[in-house]
Amino acid sequence: MVVPPVSFPRCWPLAARDATGPNRGDHQGVWTVLDRVLLTNDDGIDAPGMKVLEELAAQIAREVWVVAPEHDQSGQSHAISLHHALRISERGERRYGVTGTPGDCAALGLCLVLKDKPPQLVLSGVNRGLNLGMETVFSGTVGGAMTAMMLGVPALALSQAFRDKDAVPWDTARTLGAETIRRLLAIGWSKAAVLNVNFPPIPADQVGPVTLARQGEGLVAGMHVESRIDPRGMEYHWLNFRRGDIRQGPESDYSALRAGKIVVTPLRYDRTDDDAYTDLAAHLPRFGA
Repeated sequence: MVVPPVSFPRCWPLAARDATGPNRGDHQGVWTVLDRVLLTNDDGIDAPGMKVLEELAAQIAREVWVVAPEHDQSGQSHAISLHHALRISERGERRYGVTGTPGDCAALGLCLVLKDKPPQLVLSGVNRGLNLGMETVFSGTVGGAMTAMMLGVPALALSQAFRDKDAVPWDTARTLGAETIRRLLAIGWSKAAVLNVNFPPIPADQVGPVTLARQGEGLVAGMHVESRIDPRGMEYHWLNFRRGDIRQGPESDYSALRAGKIVVTPLRYDRTDDDAYTDLAAHLPRFGA
């Protein structure tokens, strides 16, 4: 069954205005209310970040739907499962677990679970750990949001940075997430972009303002391969990122996060490098020129 993309206007804001709601923030004293939102992530439906996302989504929408992976799908980027079947299991009211990637979940959520009542927004996260720089290319959190955007629904990817893996400051995203989303909805953004939002690893009362930043280099300096031998004498391997002290520009997402800001970076699927395109155009004919 082929389901056409959901039709939305070229640019948003798209949220309904409920003048009877509580006065929140500095947006003319108006509560921004959505009828329906879809949530996904890459850490899995039972991850603590999903619980945080459900809590803050309930503050901005009348209906909250979850379609998320049954198991951790970190690093899956935009992967879609084309060569094996996907199974969906009910995990409570408006909650579904999927044996697939974040991209699978976004697609099934929009094209199956909510095909007759499309959401106004997709939220992917809250990821355990930052998603900045080149790491966003690998991120399943970003991939789930990108898949939703490519299907015609505005989407945000949300991540909570931490310093201690055993003490992730979830209360920062929990406390500031809903108001951050409301503010971005009130502003609106291009239909061709996903907003990548990162919360700094500090208490909520120490966080600076929501700040726009460019995607930087990130912290990935290569890949590390750890090889081992299983009980049967067969070799197997683990992959992991090799972190490095990469110089970050003053306008980069990482620099803004280190300064204690909530960082917003618009990302798009058009990966054309304008500088390289210009250089090559001096030597190659441009199609359509």
